[in-house]
Amino acid sequence: MIYQRSSALFAEAEKYIPGGVNSPVRAFKSVGGTPVFIEKAKGAYLYDADGNRLIDYIASWGPMILGHAHEPVIRAVTEKAEKGTSFGMPTETETEIARLAVSMVPGIDKIRFVNSGTEACMSAVRLARGYTGRDKIIKFAGCYHGHSDAFLIQAGSGAVTFGSPDSPGVTRGTAQDTLLTDYNDPESVKKLFEANSDEIAAIIIEPVAGNMGCILPDEGFLQGLRSLCDTHGALLIFDEVMTGFRLARGGAQECFGIKADIVTFGKVIGGGLPVGAFAARNEIMNHLAPLGPVYQAGTLSGNPLAMSAGLAMLSELNDNPGIFESLEEKTLYLHKGIARLLNKHSVPHRINRLGSMISVHFTDCDVRDFKSSATGNNNSFKKFFHGMLDEGIHLPPSAFESWFLNDALSYEDLDFTLNAVDKVATTL
Repeated sequence: MIYQRSSALFAEAEKYIPGGVNSPVRAFKSVGGTPVFIEKAKGAYLYDADGNRLIDYIASWGPMILGHAHEPVIRAVTEKAEKGTSFGMPTETETEIARLAVSMVPGIDKIRFVNSGTEACMSAVRLARGYTGRDKIIKFAGCYHGHSDAFLIQAGSGAVTFGSPDSPGVTRGTAQDTLLTDYNDPESVKKLFEANSDEIAAIIIEPVAGNMGCILPDEGFLQGLRSLCDTHGALLIFDEVMTGFRLARGGAQECFGIKADIVTFGKVIGGGLPVGAFAARNEIMNHLAPLGPVYQAGTLSGNPLAMSAGLAMLSELNDNPGIFESLEEKTLYLHKGIARLLNKHSVPHRINRLGSMISVHFTDCDVRDFKSSATGNNNSFKKFFHGMLDEGIHLPPSAFESWFLNDALSYEDLDFTLNAVDKVATTL
């Protein structure tokens, strides 16, 4: 494919935007080459500045679960925009989407909307600290909860790609309140509690990790975390920015039958507009201002356009639960096809999948944590990424990112993708 226009646009962007991008993983640093600039998208397809059509397996990093420019979402935003784009005052739509979200997700009574997943996770940790009166949190290497200072301790995805998981600018004082351990290692979590029991406010975790590839929790792992939190008086925070309203109506909590104390959301809940949220039962949420002493605010929180987009998206998912089954069937079809073709060409690999999240790791060991994810052959991934791009398939430009399927993908699209895999696998 030809990317002359994208290359020119990137060169111009580099003059005015650090690295030419407004989010680092877009820079293609992990895979090399020039980022693809997109002009429009519809359904399962992206259309770039050079006129190429690409089958999309990023879905804007998760939110476009029903496909791009989904008509009910576009209609809701357009109608709302005609009435004004921001008021800085309450609207009825905020209550409508809050009521719907609370009805869909287990174990929550109230929800507060913010502007991003980063803001949601940052606010959730502040609330947990305020509620428990403790300072320390436990996080897991490779889990990414946004770029708030407390989370840039062995973060995943973009932070790994750029070689600075402990970002300059994060103070030692902040870092010492974040206790780091390994995903799927319950004994290491137990030891942290034994050494810091009265100081730990919360565990924060992606119940299904998406920022070191898609990594599933071992059987009993999440249940063990729930038990440790109950024993030691700490809160369990599920970062469901990726998994919320994607794996099921009730997210990972519904999938695994485990209730977290605080849940964070992003991606799908905004229908493609910048929205995040955090939620919990009444006794925790009532510690939040203006009811309680834990302060959080945002001028554009609950923006009417964003709330309208999110309400349209959640309404469709709530009214049509078969969408989740459809997505899972398509993802399984893709999984089986890729595995068959990589085996055919004797390419070492592991594929992780749950629901409509999937990732391909070019390694011969099981991928169940950050260390095993890092064993993947990045040269093979680069060849795979660019080979697939040349065939018209757009994958995440990092081996440390989950793919996200959207329900606009047809089986013809999946077969086209598998034909591309068959061609590209010969080069690996």
